[in-house]
Amino acid sequence: MLSLTCAVRIHLFAHPVDMRQGFDGLAARVRAAGLDAFSGHVFVFVSRRGDRVKVLTWERGGFALWYKRLEIGRFRRPHIPPGTTQIHLDPDQLALLLAGIDLTSVRRPKVWEPHGDRHKGASVI
Repeated sequence: MLSLTCAVRIHLFAHPVDMRQGFDGLAARVRAAGLDAFSGHVFVFVSRRGDRVKVLTWERGGFALWYKRLEIGRFRRPHIPPGTTQIHLDPDQLALLLAGIDLTSVRRPKVWEPHGDRHKGASVI
């Protein structure tokens, strides 16, 4: 299983890929998108049929490739706007995607953030 922190960026590529591609082919796709394959960030690729996912990342001294195939069903990618080559996911979204859960049907509560002077002087722990 993948262990990710919030500091790691997760890039989900919009266009399906040929799952015969390995480390070098997927790293070339990352570079072609203007990204650094050696950054330690995570790059996610879904197959044309949507039943397979490969996750590429750079770890101390080499690439790591994680591969999953669903026996029944398809991976449900989140909405990707037309003309977009990739979107960013957070670790929770990636976990849901890899579990085969449809991200469009999942709702999150609003995240609280302080705004303006309303919270000025409030103690922060």
